[in-house]
Amino acid sequence: MSNITQVVNEDKNMKTLKKSVIAAGLDKVLSGTGPFTVFAPSDLAFEKMGKEELDNLMKSENRAKLTDLLNQHVVSGKINFKDLKDGEKLKTVNGKELSVHVKDGHVTIGNAKILGHDVQTSNGVIHSLDAVIKN
Repeated sequence: MSNITQVVNEDKNMKTLKKSVIAAGLDKVLSGTGPFTVFAPSDLAFEKMGKEELDNLMKSENRAKLTDLLNQHVVSGKINFKDLKDGEKLKTVNGKELSVHVKDGHVTIGNAKILGHDVQTSNGVIHSLDAVIKN
């Protein structure tokens, strides 16, 4: 079974995430033992940010900001879609808090809606999002 980094690298809807994970140096972390739950912004989610903001984050001098932003999408442990509870608070690997909202079978994490879910990997699980989480 592939790990999180390998799955992101192969997913045709996560090209921007792949580039940003590599630029931030998180590819090695997300290939590690884990387990991790990754709330992965799709390419469309990154497009909503705007090209200028994204290009700025990808500059080498902004690596710390990019890393911080990406870490807001990663939670230690493996959390499947069915286990997400309304009102739950999840702590990200960089210490930020994500609020879970469940309504009519739809789940949002912060400002982002989960689109695809429960992509199982050898070191965790990936849920794809329609927006980039910003705290």
